[in-house]
Amino acid sequence: MWVFIAQEVMFFGGLFLAYLIYRMKYPDAFMAASNHLNWTIGTFNTAVLITSSLTMALAVWATQAGRAPKVQVAFMLATVLLGLTFLSVKAYEYHEKYTDGLIPVAGWFNPNREILSHIPANVTLGQYQMFFWLYFAMTGLHALHMIVGVGIITPIIFWAWRGRYTPEYHAPVENFGLYWHFVDIIWIFLFPLLYLLGAHFGKH
Repeated sequence: MWVFIAQEVMFFGGLFLAYLIYRMKYPDAFMAASNHLNWTIGTFNTAVLITSSLTMALAVWATQAGRAPKVQVAFMLATVLLGLTFLSVKAYEYHEKYTDGLIPVAGWFNPNREILSHIPANVTLGQYQMFFWLYFAMTGLHALHMIVGVGIITPIIFWAWRGRYTPEYHAPVENFGLYWHFVDIIWIFLFPLLYLLGAHFGKH
């Protein structure tokens, strides 16, 4: 599991590096574009993920401590519910970007007049579009990892209900916990980079 996480760190690291390079190259564009991300929603989703890390940690504890299967399952189901909540909110955000014409692909990137009126004179649409390329690439990859996580934990929940995990055998739960915490930590970095750095609160 640690080898896998190390590989994922390098993968996400490439995206973070690309973001930092382009942010330094187009600071005004990234500052202006970040104002079209809803930091209130981002804050809510951050709280959701932090809470899901807590419930997952409690699920690991429940298996290590030999708690009843229903206790183990309850914490795991809470983790899944919080994960699905995060994904639902993210889907809502993506829909907002679609209606605003901020999907950064050919024929779909067509910011409405209100957004165009807030783009600084020294910023080109191409620079603006680059921010949203990175936004969708980074948050989309993160969301994909969450979807995979929900899929992985489903059979773990089944076996927990069957009483398979004990203080002597709980490696699948513990390994999944590491994966889930890793995904949450990635978001902890994404949130300030995309939503807060250079953003002016009150504007979306």
